[in-house]
Amino acid sequence: MYQLTIADHHPIIKEGLQHILSDHDFIISNVVVDGKDLDASLEKSIPDLLILELDLPNLQGLSSIKALRRKFAGIKILIFSQHPEEMYALSSIKAGAMGYVGKLASIKTVRSAIMQVNKGGIYLNNELSSMLAKNENSSNNIAYRYKRLSSRETEVLNMLSSGKRNKDIAQTLDINEKTVSTYKTRLLRKLDASSLAELIQQARLLQTSDL
Repeated sequence: MYQLTIADHHPIIKEGLQHILSDHDFIISNVVVDGKDLDASLEKSIPDLLILELDLPNLQGLSSIKALRRKFAGIKILIFSQHPEEMYALSSIKAGAMGYVGKLASIKTVRSAIMQVNKGGIYLNNELSSMLAKNENSSNNIAYRYKRLSSRETEVLNMLSSGKRNKDIAQTLDINEKTVSTYKTRLLRKLDASSLAELIQQARLLQTSDL
């Protein structure tokens, strides 16, 4: 049996995953509902697969993936999140996750992603895989430019697009407001945007497009 740890604060997720995997060799060995308890859980026992929600309370988003990979060598992480795949999937893979599935995905897709990552593979949806294949060298493509962002830049961009102020972003990411301003400047340059409004427009375009 393969051991799974679920890090998600939505109770229905555990029940849903148990149902999805009922006919397969997986057992949910632990459920963590707060980021501050995740390290302690993994120190006791590293599962075959960690299924992680990026919005877990007291979890530092994408940067937490890198931290987990450094501390628990070889851990397999599948992100199962409410965030749109177009905004977070590529950055999650860059940070060290082995797959990304949005919570609007079908049961078949979720099961396939779990199986693939558990075997050591990388999982992205067909649209993202196709986008990468077609636009790998297209520097004029917005998705290509977005792919060049760091994990932290992606987090700042998504918070800006959701209407967060510099002060809110700084508090959430545990950085100072000056650093947030520095990230905004980098984002304007990397995404070739002339203003904050255009930057936010690009972010929302990525959320809704079929790139």
